[in-house]
Amino acid sequence: MNATALSLVLVAAVVHAVWNLAAKRISSGGTQFVWLYYTVSAVVLLPVTVVLLAVGPQRPQWSWLLAAAGTSVLHVAYGIVLQRGYRAGDLSVVYPVARGTGPLLSVLAAVFVLGERPGWLGLLGAFLVIAGVLVISTGRTGSGTHAVKAGVFYGLLTGAVIAGYTLWDAHSVTGVGVPPVVYFGLGSVLQSVMLVPGALAGRAEVARIWREQRREVLLVALLSPLAYILVLFALTMAPVSLVAPARELSIVLGGLAAWLVLGERDAVRRLAGAVIVLSGIVAIAAA
Repeated sequence: MNATALSLVLVAAVVHAVWNLAAKRISSGGTQFVWLYYTVSAVVLLPVTVVLLAVGPQRPQWSWLLAAAGTSVLHVAYGIVLQRGYRAGDLSVVYPVARGTGPLLSVLAAVFVLGERPGWLGLLGAFLVIAGVLVISTGRTGSGTHAVKAGVFYGLLTGAVIAGYTLWDAHSVTGVGVPPVVYFGLGSVLQSVMLVPGALAGRAEVARIWREQRREVLLVALLSPLAYILVLFALTMAPVSLVAPARELSIVLGGLAAWLVLGERDAVRRLAGAVIVLSGIVAIAAA
């Protein structure tokens, strides 16, 4: 992977871990919280999207809207499932399982479906990342067995959705040729519109979350698009089979945050897993 793509992915990983920590702090997530942060993202990105559509070097295509609609469906599913996971389990279970399952499925699909050949060093790095995730996620937590099982279930489900949107987005920004910022901006607007019925049904909860936890909403709304736009640019420079696992440096940061900020246990196991993940990223960087 070239240095520019790797730099974009690593910065995105830091930003991603920060916004997931903020999302975990939401006292009662769900559709209303997801709608709030998607809507704030849409408001911020819409002017930029309109300007890029008007003055960009590429002429807008109807296929761009179709691509954005596809990513919107997948990202709405991702947002809702992730928040349900955070309500049911620990950050230190849901987050690494989700972020590990996603790249594993992405790499397998990229190799066997898209025909990518990242080389043995790239594949070794990808599977070291996944092994590190497993070490982190199988430790003891502060919750009971039911909460751990629920966290693993929602983590796996979230990971499957991550793999889906990673592959769809890679196709959209490379095969279809949608500019990354325009792509995410259109997707944000569509995601907000799709969740309007849920927001209207729980308007009292929307008002409460905005009143009591506005800072977390704004953090997620601003940092989530930033993290993923950086990844979209990286996907235009490097194959998805390398970009997807390299993003998982965020697991190390998320695991440490769960221990230091949220007080979740088993730091030694998390640090051991972190070393394995970082080893995998070094291998990916050299691929």
